[in-house]
Amino acid sequence: MNRLDRYIAATLLNSIGLVLAVLMMLAVMAQFLTEQKEIGIGHYAAVDALTYAVLNLPQLALLALPAAVLIGAMLGIGALARTHELTVMRAAGMSKLGLVRAVLTAGVLIVIAALLVGEYVAPRFEQRADERKAFAKYNNVNFAGGGGAWLRDGDTIINIQRRSAAAVFSGVLVFELTPDNRIAAVGRASQASGAGRGGLQLPADYAESRFSGDQVTAQPPARRMLHSSADSFLKLAATDPAELGLVTLYQSIQTLRANQQDSKAYEFAFWSALARTCAVLVAVVFALPFGFGSMRSAGSGARMTLGLMIGILYFFVQRTVASGTAVFNLDPLVLAWLPTALLALVAAFLLVRVR
Repeated sequence: MNRLDRYIAATLLNSIGLVLAVLMMLAVMAQFLTEQKEIGIGHYAAVDALTYAVLNLPQLALLALPAAVLIGAMLGIGALARTHELTVMRAAGMSKLGLVRAVLTAGVLIVIAALLVGEYVAPRFEQRADERKAFAKYNNVNFAGGGGAWLRDGDTIINIQRRSAAAVFSGVLVFELTPDNRIAAVGRASQASGAGRGGLQLPADYAESRFSGDQVTAQPPARRMLHSSADSFLKLAATDPAELGLVTLYQSIQTLRANQQDSKAYEFAFWSALARTCAVLVAVVFALPFGFGSMRSAGSGARMTLGLMIGILYFFVQRTVASGTAVFNLDPLVLAWLPTALLALVAAFLLVRVR
């Protein structure tokens, strides 16, 4: 990579960083306003809502990244075009391929950062946000570090050890107490899932031991519906597939397939996250043709408006195909890549027209 490539990449990265910062400020404000209806439930206050919004920033950044890159790249290319630097570069013998290589340098750096944030930062911050929210809203929830979450509902105490790859809670212990706070029964299940109507569904491996005086009676493993308000906590803390990292999503898909369960939601989330990451590379190339021709002298406002319109269109197409996957039982692989593929086709068409 020569000095000219580094200069072009740095210009794009500065513009993209500025746009992303503005979008993140707007996203935090929107998330904070959305949380207003939750304030006042339990001990959930305005400070907790603001903290929740800030902790969700990495995940929001990943979702907004393609649009931010598109707008920022168009502004960066526009800055180079208005000062005639692109024209000088072409006149000096720099080919279209050389320009594409330079803008892709910025795209590759952003992709690497996005993959690291998506795998190691965003899921942990999002989980921390959910835990803080659950703790503030439900007085009977206690997060005991490595001991998981403890919930008391009347004479029942539930311990949930961890969140599994398939976004359900696993390692479940159930303690039933007598009116004088003695242990009446202890049960264990591999996992638990919300069953609605204030209940938890425990699977067929749920085993229970009951205490009566000096005797202990072991009950055979069987499914059980546990009536508890913990269902509300599970719904709050369960992770949406779209918020999981690529490695976790892949493990979830393998786990669901091995247990002959429906994995379409996780497959779409996996391919959609991968396509959304690759869309960053497409977006920087898409912006390049707008530095030539009639758009060369356009102002920043026009470029930002055009980039915003295309970004919103990309977002809505992505949401539409997500609904199609869930409602019409369509192929997640094809639909997840559809918005990025369309953007790539348009970018290739515009780039070929550049002289």
